Amino acid sequence: MVLTRLILGLLTLAPMTGYDVKKHVDSSIRHFWAADKAQVYRALATLVTDGHATVEVIPQQGRPDRQEHRITDAGRRALREWLASPLPPHADRDPFLARLFFAGELDRTEVATLLTQRRAQTTQLLAALTTMRSAPPTTDRATYLRTATLENGLAHARAELEWLDAVERNLP
Repeated sequence: MVLTRLILGLLTLAPMTGYDVKKHVDSSIRHFWAADKAQVYRALATLVTDGHATVEVIPQQGRPDRQEHRITDAGRRALREWLASPLPPHADRDPFLARLFFAGELDRTEVATLLTQRRAQTTQLLAALTTMRSAPPTTDRATYLRTATLENGLAHARAELEWLDAVERNLP
C-alpha cells in the first residue's frame, strides 16, 4: 500500500512511464523507500485497476509504445487521505542489525568484516545522497519537504558512520 501511495505522489510531479517512476524512485526516495522494477510495475497496474491512475499509450516509431501514467482525481483523493491518516507505529527491519545482534557467535575478524561491509554501504549511500542535494533552499513547501527528507537521510548516514566508528573502537 505504501508503495502505491508513494507512486501517486511521484505522479503528482508529472505523468510518467514505469521506467520514469523507477528512475524517480531510485533518484529521489530511495533513501527511505526502495522498490525493484517488478514492484513498481505491479503497483502501477494496481493504481490503474483501482482508478487512481490512468495509462495513455503513446505510439512511437522504431520502439515500443510509451505507456504514460497520470494520477486521477480519485488518486489525488487517495493520496491526500493517506497523507492525512494517522501514522502506523514505526517498525524497523534491518538485516545488518539483526546480524550484529547475534554476531557474538563470530570471531573478532568476522565481526570486523561485517562492520566494514556496513561502512562501505553507508559511505556509498552518503555519497549518493550528497549528489542528490539541490541548489539553494526554496520557499516552496513541497520542494522544501522533499529536501527535508533528503537531509534526514544524510543525517542518518552520518550518524551511522559515527556509530560504526564507536562500535569498532570499543569492540572487545
